[in-house]
Amino acid sequence: MIQKAAEFATRAHAGALRKGSNLPYIYHPMEVALLVSLMSRDEEMIAAAYLHDVLEDTKVTAQELKEVFGERVLALVQAETEDKSMTWHERKKQTICHLQQAAREVKILTLADKLSNIRATARDYLFMGDKVWERFNEKRKECHQWYMKGIMEALQDMEDYPAYQEYKVLYKMVFGA
Repeated sequence: MIQKAAEFATRAHAGALRKGSNLPYIYHPMEVALLVSLMSRDEEMIAAAYLHDVLEDTKVTAQELKEVFGERVLALVQAETEDKSMTWHERKKQTICHLQQAAREVKILTLADKLSNIRATARDYLFMGDKVWERFNEKRKECHQWYMKGIMEALQDMEDYPAYQEYKVLYKMVFGA
């Protein structure tokens, strides 16, 4: 199932690049899947990690995902999918609120995704400084700080995981808080 998800995600994200870089987008789901595999041996969770952005960022439909990977993988991916019809702030607020009550498996998937994101931001922040924020739709650093702090607080019950500890360190490095 994991290899099938990796191949599916690679096809779905073909040609897409990681925001602000020349890296193929699939590197992000690959990293998220690796991080999830360090926290869980559950094949459906690792598959969902590979697939976590396909509904949000590609033409893949929920029905297609369900037919190929089943109800549980679809539910995990949907739990990680933002509604792009909402504003940036509304989407991020909804994500934080959802995480506060989310199941542990969803929190693991989200922690892996957000750790991958803050790793990329921290790498580029060391090189670019505050210019890094220009690559995002929301260009204000304080908005990203609010969101990433909200994620950290919503995932606080994951503090025993090394991934959470790394997220905290990178947050402090980027935001100095």
